[in-house]
Amino acid sequence: MVLDLGDVLIRWRPEEAVAAGMGAEEAARFLAAEDLDFRAYNHQQDLGRSFAEAEAELLRTHPQWHPHAVAYRENFARSLSEIPDNVAVVRDLHAAGVPLFGLTNWSAELFPVALRTFDFLGLFEDIVVSGAERVGKPDPAVFALLGERVGRPLSECVFVDDVETHVEAARAAGLDAFRFTPDSSLRSALRDRGLPV
Repeated sequence: MVLDLGDVLIRWRPEEAVAAGMGAEEAARFLAAEDLDFRAYNHQQDLGRSFAEAEAELLRTHPQWHPHAVAYRENFARSLSEIPDNVAVVRDLHAAGVPLFGLTNWSAELFPVALRTFDFLGLFEDIVVSGAERVGKPDPAVFALLGERVGRPLSECVFVDDVETHVEAARAAGLDAFRFTPDSSLRSALRDRGLPV
């Protein structure tokens, strides 16, 4: 079983982190800014760029948003919360002896925050973190790396992610992949695939 983390097991709300340093109104302005795509900015850290480099570049190019980006990093833990129903599924899979692996687009610098916060991550045999590997979903290379880390054919793995393009890339790599959405049931989807949950 291979699971994405963000918005599958761990809810990510960047506005909460920015608001902790700048206030809710400024957080909303920052995340809706027409001159800066926050998700694209953040994805570069997910691919291995350091926050020091990212924030220095932002100070040069968009100085008005620099304090907001710093607030996001400094208060990152505020952006994270557990998705209880899905974490319960992970605990059941582990108890049943199903090997668990993670595949996440996440900054290598900030991933330790998740490890300190969520004890269930210790149930995973391995977690492929894009920022540490400098390659992320939906790049086919990250799925090749996953195969090496899992040590078995990807066709024997079930994968769940909340982003459709990642699911499509996983299917192309040979995994049985499906998308999790907030109005769907991870447990039901895995039961349909014969997993012991």
